[in-house]
Amino acid sequence: MESLHYLLMRCHAGVSRRVMARAGEMGLSAGQPKVLDFLRTAGEADQKTIAAHCLIEPATVGGILLRMEKAGLVCRRRPPEDRRAVRVCLTDAGRRAAAAMEEGFRQAEAPAAAALTEQEMASLLALLQKACRAVEQKETGKRE
Repeated sequence: MESLHYLLMRCHAGVSRRVMARAGEMGLSAGQPKVLDFLRTAGEADQKTIAAHCLIEPATVGGILLRMEKAGLVCRRRPPEDRRAVRVCLTDAGRRAAAAMEEGFRQAEAPAAAALTEQEMASLLALLQKACRAVEQKETGKRE
């Protein structure tokens, strides 16, 4: 039987290839689909929050956001209550790209979803969430 690590890696690689193929068709580069998806649900966020949620280094997020801003997908604004803070949000073009990527994510996951029953998919998601929490708690514990 293959290890958890290997199976997760294989599944991730297959889904990631499909996601990046769709992103490439849309002119998006690595990291941008995750940022679009996060901002689609969050509305707006600061760069540090985007980096943490998308599991991208903060310095790397800066470059990703700069390219997205130049492409007209995101805008940065300073909230009136804290002029030092910078919030990032989607533009209309960014919202359209996020919706297209949301469909791309669904299509990328479709082969895996089709192989499972609805109950199996619910169980898989619950188990993966549980495993992620355990791994993240272990990582946090090591840094403290």
